[in-house]
Amino acid sequence: MSVWHHHPGVRSGAHLTLGERSADVMRNGMGSWPFVFSALGFLTIWMVYNGRHGFDPYPFILLNLVLSCLAAMQGAILLIAAKRSDTIASELAKHTFDIDQESLAITVQIHDLAKRIDALAEIIHLHVASDTPLPPAAAL
Repeated sequence: MSVWHHHPGVRSGAHLTLGERSADVMRNGMGSWPFVFSALGFLTIWMVYNGRHGFDPYPFILLNLVLSCLAAMQGAILLIAAKRSDTIASELAKHTFDIDQESLAITVQIHDLAKRIDALAEIIHLHVASDTPLPPAAAL
C-alpha cells in the first residue's frame, strides 16, 4: 500500500467520495500479487475439479464466459483506478506547487533583507573608515 494517504496535500479517509474509496480498494486488490495467485488458484481448482466430468467439462465454456465477463469489467476497473491515480498525482503536484510558491516568496523576502543588510554594512563601513557621523536611523 502506498503512503500518499499520510501526505497533507492529498485528500483521504472521510474526505473521499464513495467512488474514490472504491477505486482505491479495487486498485489495491486487483493490482496485487495475492489477487494474481488467487486467480491462478481458482483457475487450477476449476480445471482440476471439472476435468472431463464436472458441471463444466473441457473446453470449459462456462469458465470462458466468466473470464470474458471479468476481462470486460476489468478494463473499466483499470480505467477507474488510473483516473484515481491521476487525481492523487494532481493533488500532490498542486501541493508541491503551493509549497514552492511559499518558498519563492520567502526567498524574495530574504533577498530583500540581505540587500538591506548589505547597504547598512556599507554605511557602517564608510562611517568607520572616514570618521563621519552616522545618518539618523530614520534615513536608513
